[in-house]
Amino acid sequence: MSDGKLVGIVLVSHSAQVAASVAELATGLAGSGTAVAVAPAGGTEDGGLGTSAALVVTAAASVDGGAGVAVLADLGSAVLTVKALLAEGDELPEHTRLVDAPFVEGAVAAVVTAATGADLAAVEAAAAEAYTYRKV
Repeated sequence: MSDGKLVGIVLVSHSAQVAASVAELATGLAGSGTAVAVAPAGGTEDGGLGTSAALVVTAAASVDGGAGVAVLADLGSAVLTVKALLAEGDELPEHTRLVDAPFVEGAVAAVVTAATGADLAAVEAAAAEAYTYRKV
């Protein structure tokens, strides 16, 4: 458990609408309890489809409360953008982690878990566990 600080969540998508909608869904399903900082980082800076490192950096800074930042990404270049930022080492907040998880289910699990005050490792594990959710 944390010291009252909550893990922040960044959702990186090729689409601003997808990132914002998944953020809305995840926070809505987490309930009205503790408010986890969740920021979408979707699309390009001019509103097109793609991924923007600048939007990711801004989103991560906006959710950083000192307990770490979990970043979930949807597809190829979104993942590569986050990996490149992490490799640079100075653009993202300390204790930022790219989480290997399905985008929607992982985001919900991450936000719900972060809302309990869990640490970054537990948030990452909960999001990754979403790969095991069976639908049939």
